[in-house]
Amino acid sequence: MTAGRKPLKGIFETGETAMSAWLGSPDPFTQEAFFRADFDIVTLDMQHGLIDQSDVRDAITRAHGFGRQVVVRVPVDAFALASWVLDMGAGGIIAPMIETADEARAFVRHAKYPPLGLRSFGPIRAALLSADGDAGAYVAKANTETFAFAMIETRRALDAIDEIAGIEGLDGLFVGPSDLSIALSDDGRADLEGARLKTAMADIVAACSRHGKIAACYATNPGQARLYSGFGFSYVCVGSDLKVIADGTAQLASDLRG
Repeated sequence: MTAGRKPLKGIFETGETAMSAWLGSPDPFTQEAFFRADFDIVTLDMQHGLIDQSDVRDAITRAHGFGRQVVVRVPVDAFALASWVLDMGAGGIIAPMIETADEARAFVRHAKYPPLGLRSFGPIRAALLSADGDAGAYVAKANTETFAFAMIETRRALDAIDEIAGIEGLDGLFVGPSDLSIALSDDGRADLEGARLKTAMADIVAACSRHGKIAACYATNPGQARLYSGFGFSYVCVGSDLKVIADGTAQLASDLRG
């Protein structure tokens, strides 16, 4: 671990909302711009982003050099991939579209070592990037220092929120506001300002509080991130690198023409 690289557990224990960049680009120069910026965490998106396994491996190593902790969202049902991502040195995993307690348990089985799960031993890269540089020491602390987040995005998940939140080994619930608002709508449209979504998010924060879990979510912009922090979310991912680049270049062109 490089000097100044705070463990993910330490970031979550500060009592302040951890703000994370959201990266979908495999480009190393784009990633480095976000690694240099003042974010607490960097989150990589394998579900909807352009990042594949080799990109994740290299990005985690690159982030380590900048003293940054990395969380990775894997594709739907890619629980085995979650184990590999942790072996590469990720500090946490976000599993999308978790709807039931059984699905949450299946995720935990791959994300945690016994007795909480069945994660297979092989953290060769993760151990080298850890503070001790030793596989045995890494495994001894991994269940409490690597984090498993279940995404809550559907009515069915919301109905089972206490069952899911109560799963031992699951560290937090991560809200996808767009998908959840669509699921709660009458017309299949996202409504990020709607009362239904805000009520659901408050219910999820409350469930996390009851079960001692981390409440996490995605926000499209800084104002929304601050709003969600006020709701009680302690890990908020904001914006996306691809949108930052698209918006920035569009603004640049507009300013030149203006």
